[in-house]
Amino acid sequence: MAKSGLAARLYRGEAGLNIVGRRKLWFTVAGVLVLIAALSFVVRGFNPGIEFAGGNSFQVPASVGTLDDAERTLNQALAAKGGGVEVVTAQKIGSTSGDSYEFRTAQLTPTQAVDVKNELARDFGLDAGQISGNQVSKAWGDQVTSRALLGLVIFVAVVALYLVVRFEWRMAAAAIVSLFMNLILTAGIYSLIGFEVTPSTIIGFLTILGFALYDVVVVFDKVQENVRGITANNNQTYGEAANLALNQSLMRSLNTSVVALLPVGGLLFIGAGLLGAGTLKDLGLVLFVGMAVAFLTSILLATPLLTVLKNQEPRIQAHNKRVETRRGAIARGELTPKGSAPRPASGAEPTDAEAALAGVAPKVGARPTGKRPTGARGGRPGGGGNRPGGAKRR
Repeated sequence: MAKSGLAARLYRGEAGLNIVGRRKLWFTVAGVLVLIAALSFVVRGFNPGIEFAGGNSFQVPASVGTLDDAERTLNQALAAKGGGVEVVTAQKIGSTSGDSYEFRTAQLTPTQAVDVKNELARDFGLDAGQISGNQVSKAWGDQVTSRALLGLVIFVAVVALYLVVRFEWRMAAAAIVSLFMNLILTAGIYSLIGFEVTPSTIIGFLTILGFALYDVVVVFDKVQENVRGITANNNQTYGEAANLALNQSLMRSLNTSVVALLPVGGLLFIGAGLLGAGTLKDLGLVLFVGMAVAFLTSILLATPLLTVLKNQEPRIQAHNKRVETRRGAIARGELTPKGSAPRPASGAEPTDAEAALAGVAPKVGARPTGKRPTGARGGRPGGGGNRPGGAKRR
């Protein structure tokens, strides 16, 4: 029979991906990415929107021409009346009174703002009342940031309390580190590429935390199920049980991420890109980037970090040592478990049942071996009951 494809094995939790076993690689990659993000924060910084940096905005009717033509005309007016200030962002927005173009510039004095507005009205052949101009203070952006930080602190505190009550403090610590890693990497992408940071971006940052937490809880719930009573036997280490849980829940996490990214991608690429709904761009962009990063951190960081923390626990350390000692003794031929099957011929691979009886490490991603049923359907010869030869009493 042909081997199943990767997708089928992922659905059955039998892909055999050794994620926890390669945790040093994931931690190294995460450390390098955090270092790059930190350097970008210092060297490049962020591209703050008008709400954070302060500035002016102008709105003109879309009937004046294309967005590029209107932006070019405004830059000419700014060069003549605004002291060389240029347009920072330009987008098309819709309203009940009709579509219009919104342009944002750096800070202008009140006199410069009025002169630019009048110059625009003259160039477009419009009445000055048809062009709206507003001045935005960065104090409002500072207030949004402080409220967002307060919300972040409350969110992390509530999440930590929930995870400690639902699971344990080590799972809570691993989940919180994964959440902060998600924020740092998403912010690093914003800094490196130069995406504009707006109040919608801050709201999006808080939104992706909830998605990242959901993915981590799904995996941790499976980990808790697999490691329940693990110290009662010497066949599997904590890391192997956690890795099995990752393989069993990987396809669910992938499906959840894809289903969540599809509408966000539609919001970003269709709504903001094709339809020109610029007000959707900031929120859609941070959600798309953050959700993609959240999937990676929940799989490659949270559970491997949990394994490291649990391996520091004396009870788990002793259990892991017993497992490794037993396997070493079996490999050297010093120990033959009671009821083990005969050794296979030279060069032959042991069956799953033989491996389970021998106490060797289970194949990564393999499901636990079930007990063979008794009776005629379980392989025992039919008829005869307990009588020798299976002869029936006449």
